[in-house]
Amino acid sequence: MKNILLLFLFLSSLVISQDQKVYVAQIEGVIDLGLAPYVKRVVTEAEDNFADAIIFRINTFGGRVDAATQIKDAILNSKVKTIAFIDKRAISAGALISLSCEKVVMVPGASIGATTVVDGAGTKQSEKSQSYMRSEMRATAERNGRPTNIAEGMVDERLVIEGLVDSTQLVTLTSKEAVKWGIADTIISNIDEVLEAYGLENADIIRDDSNWAEEVLRFIQNPIITSVLLMIGMVGMFTEMKTPGWGLPGSAAVIALTIFFGSHYILELASILEIVLFLIGVSLLIAEIFIIPGFGIAGIAGVVLIIGSLFMGLLPDFDFLNMGLIQTALVQLAGSFILTVILVVVLLKFLPKSKMFNRLILDQDITSHSGYTAEPDVVDLTGKSGIALTDLRPSGTAVIDSKRIDVVTEGDYIVKTTKVIVTRMDGSKIVVREDV
Repeated sequence: MKNILLLFLFLSSLVISQDQKVYVAQIEGVIDLGLAPYVKRVVTEAEDNFADAIIFRINTFGGRVDAATQIKDAILNSKVKTIAFIDKRAISAGALISLSCEKVVMVPGASIGATTVVDGAGTKQSEKSQSYMRSEMRATAERNGRPTNIAEGMVDERLVIEGLVDSTQLVTLTSKEAVKWGIADTIISNIDEVLEAYGLENADIIRDDSNWAEEVLRFIQNPIITSVLLMIGMVGMFTEMKTPGWGLPGSAAVIALTIFFGSHYILELASILEIVLFLIGVSLLIAEIFIIPGFGIAGIAGVVLIIGSLFMGLLPDFDFLNMGLIQTALVQLAGSFILTVILVVVLLKFLPKSKMFNRLILDQDITSHSGYTAEPDVVDLTGKSGIALTDLRPSGTAVIDSKRIDVVTEGDYIVKTTKVIVTRMDGSKIVVREDV
């Protein structure tokens, strides 16, 4: 009976070992907001498949604090055992992510620490940002039973740790120092040894790389791509308002802004609030252009809401902002507006002369030989003044010599009731501008 029981226990342990699963995820390069959805997905899949552990292979110089915080929260909330395998370095945001794991393993000669919040140029940020990062590091270390003073010393060089640093040095530890001071658990050379150290050598290894959708998110989150999307959106809206009907510019604007707000909503940058504010702003601007004469409070409010929503969409939670993120958002938004203005000026200069623009209006001479003749009244109107009967965007109707005449501007938008003057006539096309 005893032998049968021992055999049963042996077979059960064999079955259990064979059913073990370990996920291996990569945290490399710059820590950005596009990395957070990948880590969250890995954690969710590991939980759904009852995995025994997740090994995060970490090699990074850091990145965005808000991205690291999202990743840290996902790891801390994991129901699966988490192991940080620091392969070479876990600097800045990488240190916070590493400390969020239950176990920390480092390869020989690796390093961890230096988590002071800096901007893209390496300039130290405000005390508010440093205080937030200190509390994040301290709380994360406390959660997993690691020395909080060491974790806090990685952010604040004023902290004195006897035998390690004085009040002028940040804490950055080598592999041996990290084990000595309790930040890391052990030094291991490769993932196979990690599996063996934690009794997972017989587990099925699932190497979970980022999928195409997550890569697309990371691509869109690039500041250059974000700026291009904003520029396409603004130029598209402007062009659509200047031309009759609905066409390619408006469609391009809708697609670009949907990608912008959609990706930022997924990355937890934009919320429903920013999207609603943007839609209200666009509605007010359209009402000002098409319904309300002139340009007043509704138009100004619309522009302010549009700019504000775009700016807010580039920023994370306002409670945890640092000047670096604000400056980055301002540069992106300002750069997009400058490029938009340049492109609009180019369009206004060359669009009226282009074939695509002239498809919207008649630009060929129509002679009596064609079987159609223009009214005698409109044969020669150059230099004559009149009043815009409708908004000219850029085509519309004006009253000239007491006659309703179809006209087109030189590219400018002219509000109805504005005084206009005929600058030239190209066949039956009557070109006007504002008469100042």
